[in-house]
Amino acid sequence: MAYLAALTLDRGRTAGLLATAGVAAGLSVHALVAAFGVGTLISNSPLIYDLLRWTGVAYLLFLAWETWRSDEKEHPELAGAASNSLFWRGFLSNVFNPKSIIFFVSVVPGFVQYGPRGAGLLLQIARLGAIYVAIATTIHASIVLLAGQLRPFLLSGSRHMVRRMLACALVLVAAWLAWTTRRV
Repeated sequence: MAYLAALTLDRGRTAGLLATAGVAAGLSVHALVAAFGVGTLISNSPLIYDLLRWTGVAYLLFLAWETWRSDEKEHPELAGAASNSLFWRGFLSNVFNPKSIIFFVSVVPGFVQYGPRGAGLLLQIARLGAIYVAIATTIHASIVLLAGQLRPFLLSGSRHMVRRMLACALVLVAAWLAWTTRRV
């Protein structure tokens, strides 16, 4: 969410919404992973879990570095390549988020009905995943729209200073992800 807000403040509402679509696609991957039981494998394998965890942290630090060193110029209109890049950045920032995978592995199964009264397992998890993706995307899009409304006010000063603050915020998000996803 912090990444989407920072991106929107830096590049505008359209950029934030494109990344939101990527995040939604990443959440959909997690729902599919959970539906096929791969999430349990990831959750139970410290090596795979830590690989995903540190890849996510490294990717957020990469985004922070890129934001820190970006130039003062306005970004050009979002055309094909830029649009694809923003979508994929949103996708990757979420696919490498182990908290989302753990959510699908630990929370979603609690809502699945097993036995003759429950619909097919795959269908139930797909339905729950679709509901979760819809709710999360609504929240993410709301954050982007709010950041888009605040953008002119916040950027009335130095864009350079705002970018530096956003980069620092991304570093803090990376540190938070590293801290909260560690196995104790």
